[in-house]
This record gives sequence, C-alpha cells and structure tokens, in this order.
Amino acid sequence: MDLKDYNIDMKKIPKHVAIIMDGNGRWAKKRLMPRTAGHKVGVERVRDIIKAVDKLNIKYLTLYAFSTENWKRPSDEVGVLMQLLANYLKKEIDELDRKNVRIRVLGELDRIPKKVREEIEKAIIRTKDNDNIVLNIALNYGSRLEIIRAVKNIVEDCSNEKLDIERLDEEKFKEYLYTEDQPDPDLMIRTSGEQRLSNFLLYQLAYSEFIFTETAWPDFTEDEFFKAIELYQNRNRRFGDIK
Repeated sequence: MDLKDYNIDMKKIPKHVAIIMDGNGRWAKKRLMPRTAGHKVGVERVRDIIKAVDKLNIKYLTLYAFSTENWKRPSDEVGVLMQLLANYLKKEIDELDRKNVRIRVLGELDRIPKKVREEIEKAIIRTKDNDNIVLNIALNYGSRLEIIRAVKNIVEDCSNEKLDIERLDEEKFKEYLYTEDQPDPDLMIRTSGEQRLSNFLLYQLAYSEFIFTETAWPDFTEDEFFKAIELYQNRNRRFGDIK
C-alpha cells in the first residue's frame, strides 16, 4: 500500500519513535526454525522501518538492539546477533549514507567484540555529518545503568566545579543521558505482545505514548508501522494537563 492509503496527518508526525524489537525467537520457534533464523529475518525489518521513517519525515528512530541483560543468552546466539549487526552495517552503510542517516549508539561498546565494534565505529564516523534521520542503536544498553552513569558524571562535574548543583533540573539532567541533544520519544512501540519496558529509556519515556502490538518483529512491516502511527495520532496527549 502507498502512504496515501493511510489516514496519516503529516502535520502530526512524531519527531522521535522508539521501538523494542521483540519476538524474533518466538517467531522462529513457531515455524520450527532455530531462534537465529528469526534474528536474520528481523534484520530485514530494520531496513523496512527506516524506509517508512524516511517517508514520514520522522527525525529520530531508536531501536533496542541488545540490552545489558541479553548477555545472559547462549553464547552462540549472542555471537549470531553481533555478526548480524556487523553484516547489516557493511551491507547497508552506502544506502544509509545516501538517505542521509546518522548512526549513533546508546550504550557502552566495551563488551562488543572487536570486529563488530570496528564496523560500528566506521559507520558512526562515516555518517556523523548526516542530518536527515538520526538512527539510535541501543546496544549493550540498560536504562538503569544509563541513569547511574549520568549521576556519576554529574557528581564529578560538581566536584570539579563544572556544574553548580543549583542549576540541576530536568533539562540539565537530560544533557547527561545518551540522548542528550534529542527530544524524548513521542511514541514507543513494542512488538510481540509483551507489555513492559525491559529497562529501556526509563527517563526519556516518561510522557511517551505506548503501543504494544501482538505482531512479532519479523512480521512488523511498513504497513504495521503506518497503522501504529495512525493509532498514535488518535491519542490525546495531555502531559498532565486537562486539555
């Protein structure tokens, strides 16, 4: 279907959409396939959703790729996930650069395998001046650790007299998060039926709209994304007010 086939108001497009890409393993299990097969199909959906984001002129897209808790998974599955990310960047970097996409990472790269880390760093450097879409990849990311990291940096800056504690408010605190210079997500989508945040952007999602869909990530096509945007536009966002 074409964009004109949807009831989307281009004047009410969210600036920032965050997605928890869930259900790859369950999708594969239903089809009597190994979990890694679901992850491979899931990578294809990333390509589709970036195209959809581009069509809607959404500026920021944050994808929850790998959490700090995901290291508990079997080592062979972790290895496949890391290799898929490296392969995706190698294969798609020309197209991402052509679409003027800037790649950023939310999380710490210290535990990421060296070869994968090198691909990530190359992609970040190559796209650093792009300004059409900002693609945040939440990798080795945990929101509680992000907040603790922010607090430690604030304490250090106060100790070094770089920050007056009296100046610390919500906006100043945001400057110490990975998303320091970005608007908070307007919309958070989680696929595959689970209804929890799983340690994802706990500070940034305070006033976001949430959409939980039963559709597993490998089946979350452009059509599903556009339908989620339609649902979002039917929400009444009051931010604590009564309007």
